[in-house]
Amino acid sequence: MTSADAPIAPDTTGSALDELRGLLHPRPDVAAETLPPADNAIDWVGMQGIEMPILFDAGDGELPRNRASVDAFVNLARPDRRGIHMSRLYLLVNQYLGDAAVDAKTLASLLGAFLHSHHDLADCARIGIRFEHLVRRKALRSEHHGWRAYPVAIEAALIGGVFHLELGTQVVYSSTCPASVALSRQVVQQRFAADFHAGEPLGHAAVLAWLGSERGMAATPHAQRSVAHVRVRFVPDATMNLIALIDRIEGSLGTAVQTAVKREDEQAFAQANAENPMFCEDAARRIRRALEKDDDISAFHVRVEHQESLHAHDAVAQVSRNFPGSAHGFF
Repeated sequence: MTSADAPIAPDTTGSALDELRGLLHPRPDVAAETLPPADNAIDWVGMQGIEMPILFDAGDGELPRNRASVDAFVNLARPDRRGIHMSRLYLLVNQYLGDAAVDAKTLASLLGAFLHSHHDLADCARIGIRFEHLVRRKALRSEHHGWRAYPVAIEAALIGGVFHLELGTQVVYSSTCPASVALSRQVVQQRFAADFHAGEPLGHAAVLAWLGSERGMAATPHAQRSVAHVRVRFVPDATMNLIALIDRIEGSLGTAVQTAVKREDEQAFAQANAENPMFCEDAARRIRRALEKDDDISAFHVRVEHQESLHAHDAVAQVSRNFPGSAHGFF
């Protein structure tokens, strides 16, 4: 048998082999199976906790890369379909959030891509992004600086053709109890009356020395670490300026926790606490007034927790504006 008469070997390379395998063993798509018409649609289905590096401008023009956890969902509007294509959501998240800055435009485009990839299954989409953002903060009086990590939650949704966007964060502050302040002052007055009898002459030096002694500090008001959980929605075309939002909240409270602290900073902090005693109701009202002055904010929800040093339980207050439904937004 000459070489010309030899049998021709089958083409087992490249696309020919893939096509042959596809004909013999097509990859099953179980999610595309149909169900009886009696089954119901699914409100939201997708993936939670996707690890993703993101770029986020907090309002200072910088674009640091943050490690984020991403949730991606669509609804399953067709009751006769078994499931969605989750891999499509993952690949779109990876495509859109890998290189572009996270902003309203990027998120709206990503949610539109979610729906385009599931055009025959879904008509609503949403995404949640959670990470921590480092902000450099100056000391109260000294020239030192330090870093604060603020938790950030970005929630976006495309529902009924309408784009929704929320930004959430937390501010930690000190809250000195006004009742404790008043009671402490009363104890100091009583101690003063015991040490300086009525009718006795009072010398400036003697009173000054008494105020600087242990006798002059008869009682101190109690304070506690407190947390403000804030979620805001913006007007159209407004930017998600995280730093401006934090500054506005911390400025309204006056006692945000510090980073670098020297003695002059600690003294300034103690003075700020004395000047800003507040119940949880007071803190909630302060933040509400501050947010109402921001024309870029259309709605907000605030929850403050005063993690009591006197009690084993916390004191909590909530305020909101134009925030229908639950405290967790539109999801």
